Amino acid sequence: MTAPREPLSWEGEDTDAAAARRAAAERAALLAGAQGEPLVIANEFAEVRVHRVDTRNGSRLLVESPKSGQWVALDPLEMEALTWQNTATFSAMIGNPFGPLIPESTAGVVTDGSVREGGGPETVEGGSQ
Repeated sequence: MTAPREPLSWEGEDTDAAAARRAAAERAALLAGAQGEPLVIANEFAEVRVHRVDTRNGSRLLVESPKSGQWVALDPLEMEALTWQNTATFSAMIGNPFGPLIPESTAGVVTDGSVREGGGPETVEGGSQ
């Protein structure tokens, strides 16, 4: 006879569940302001769906990964900041999937002048490709 299974639980489960509910509500609110049809871009490695959404603070691009359920809403300045990056930045992001390039504990502040894969300083000559 098989023993009954205990329900899965973990420390911080309630906090995680609350954060998931907040994220779902935020995504739903963004999608309520969607303009037009989404643009879907895909290849053999990834698929993303991009919506233009209007918020009280202006337009954003809502970029979603249907496969992972991850999403981000970017304002025009954040989108422009993508053009300031070089290919090494994107390679570092791809090399650390589902994680931030710069840890939240730093609040986005880089004190050594630059960031490179491995976290050490380096001279970076910015620009676009």
